Amino acid sequence: MEGFILLITRETDYALRVLRAMSGGEQVTTGDICRRELLPQQFVYKILKKLERAGLVQTTRGVGGGCRLIADLKKVSLYDLTEIMQAEKMISACMQPGFQCAWQQKCSSPCTVHQQLLRIQGVLDAELRALSLHQMLFKDE
Repeated sequence: MEGFILLITRETDYALRVLRAMSGGEQVTTGDICRRELLPQQFVYKILKKLERAGLVQTTRGVGGGCRLIADLKKVSLYDLTEIMQAEKMISACMQPGFQCAWQQKCSSPCTVHQQLLRIQGVLDAELRALSLHQMLFKDE
């Protein structure tokens, strides 16, 4: 699968789990999150920093500190989360800005593979935008 990038990375998957652990509204510690969701602590720290920068969670340091969900998960899409967590989210490297396609340069014509991948990427992006994190995390609520 060389050249293809995972649509949902492990970090984004873990971010979903971190948000689920925080979804009760109470302040929780990173240890609580790790225990509830069976996640490695070094990943949780990194994820929380990204989620805090994006305005989804609030972190309080020190004694009695912890993390609290401050975003409405009904208003944040899975697409938004991939934007926060993943630097790259295209399904193929040929879709990255500045990619030099040897085939297209040689043949001097539009690449039908690239055109189809663009179409597929559009469909995937639309689906990710249509699914809120709340829908992703909670069945029938």
